[in-house]
Order: sequence, then C-alpha cells, then structure tokens
Amino acid sequence: MHLARLHRARRRGGLPRLWLFSDAARLPDPLAAAARLPRGAGVVARGLDPAVLAALARLARRRGLALVVAAEGRAGLALRGGLHLPDRRASRHLLPLLLARRAGAPGAWLTLAAHGGAGAVARARRLRADLVFLSPVFPTASHPGAPVLGPLRWALAARRFGRRAVAALGGVAPATMRRLPRGVAAVGAIGGLLQQPVSRPPQCLR
Repeated sequence: MHLARLHRARRRGGLPRLWLFSDAARLPDPLAAAARLPRGAGVVARGLDPAVLAALARLARRRGLALVVAAEGRAGLALRGGLHLPDRRASRHLLPLLLARRAGAPGAWLTLAAHGGAGAVARARRLRADLVFLSPVFPTASHPGAPVLGPLRWALAARRFGRRAVAALGGVAPATMRRLPRGVAAVGAIGGLLQQPVSRPPQCLR
C-alpha cells in the first residue's frame, strides 16, 4: 500500500493513519511536505521555528490536517492542536492538554513516542494516549546502524500497549509498507514522505 492511500481508512474517532514528522536536522521546514499530504493526515511538529510552526498550523486548518506539537502542551492548544510526548525529552504543560481533552476540545490529540520499554507502556495507559509511535520498526537514517525492532518484535512490543492505538515509525516508506505486521494503527515518516533526498545528517527520532 502506498503511504498516501492510508487516509482512505481512518480509525474510529477520526484519528489519522498517516503522520508526517518534522525534524530539526532532516526537515526543519515541513510546509511543502505537509502541503502534499492528503486531507485527514497528521503532522507531528518537533523543534520548529515559531514562525514556521504558526504557518504550519494555518496550513493544517486549511487542509484539514491534525497537528500535534512536541513537548509543548500550551503551544499545541493555542494552535488548535494537540501534544506529542517525546520518549527522551521533558515536556511542558501536559495538564492543560489533558483537561482540554476531557472537555472534548477538538483536535486535542495526545500522542507519545516509545521504544519498547515498560515505562512507555505504563505512561501510555496512565495518560490514555490516543496514539503511540513505536520505533524504530525498520532501519532508519535517523538511527544509522542502530538495532531495529523488525516487524515481528514490533508486533510483540505493540501488544503490550493493550487497546492503545500503536503506530509504526522508523524506516517507513512505500517499499517497506508491505512488511508491516497486522494491527498497525497508523504510520509516521520523514524521508518516506519527501520527494527529494535529504543531504543533511539526521538527528535521532525522539
């Protein structure tokens, strides 16, 4: 299945199945890539310049894209979006986001990054995360030479999250989509959603 076709089958409640990740090294300005996303997809905004983030939020509203801001709950809410919790970085203003979600604020998604540890499982269950990005499923430019989960270990790790929706992240591209295990709720990508190769060294996935 091509990545862009995932928008045709969205989860109950409207959770996007296709997510673009920005990245301070690989994709510091995701506007062009986000503009090519199908309506109903999502964007995880990480480490963006405030002006770029504001422009991305406007684009997301125009094109019906979900937006979550990494590590900054108030910023996500101010932009009519949600919060992405990195696995290896502190986050701020989680409580306002949780309260907004409880009140039914539209677009106040809560996503989090995980690398298979027990702590991430407990965190996802405690916070009732909408989506968990479990990585890396395949070899990725963000972790050159690092161990990967692979489809089988990814599936086993995903089961530990119970009924939480789990997305595959890391090395996801049209060529690897067919290798993803059953039960993948969504996919996230950087390079897999770019038309041009990236020349700068990437930073690690958060």
